[in-house]
Parts: sequence; C-alpha cells; structure tokens
Amino acid sequence: MTGHIYQDVILEQHVSLFRGAMGAEFLFMDDNARPHRANIVDECRQSEDITRMDWPAYSPDLNPIEHVWDMLGRRIAARRPPPTCLPELRRELLDE
Repeated sequence: MTGHIYQDVILEQHVSLFRGAMGAEFLFMDDNARPHRANIVDECRQSEDITRMDWPAYSPDLNPIEHVWDMLGRRIAARRPPPTCLPELRRELLDE
C-alpha cells in the first residue's frame, strides 16, 4: 500500500466519515507503517481535522489489533490441511 492509496481508500472513504459522525471527540488510531506517515497523508489528516493518536516508534504490543492478527494467524496456521489458495483462506478467515 502507498500513501496515496491509504489516503484515497482509508482516510477519504472511511475515516473522514467516522470523524464527521463522532465530532470533536474523534481520535484516530493507526500504526507507524510508512504509508501512514507519508506527507500526503499528514496533509490530508490536517485538512480533514483528523487527530491522530501518538505512538512510540515501534509499539505493536500497544496496538490491540496486533494481538488479534497474531491469534488469527496462529489459528489459521494450525488448521490441517492449511488453506492453499485465496478462496480457501477467505473461507477459513470467515469461519474464525
């Protein structure tokens, strides 16, 4: 994913709508992935008045979704036989 895609798909199509619905209390949480830190993304967040929660440089343990991804990955990897194509993987993920 690039900063442009992150801006176009995530920020403009989803986050801006939530920001509008939540009002001044809205605080956006992402991680420190390179696309999230792109200048174009920072400019978009500022123009849309999206306040970003500050994070330490490397802090996956503080981001709850990282624990979910870890658990989900372990459960899928433990399946026998493991999924071998995208449609199988999708079904397995939806089953979880």
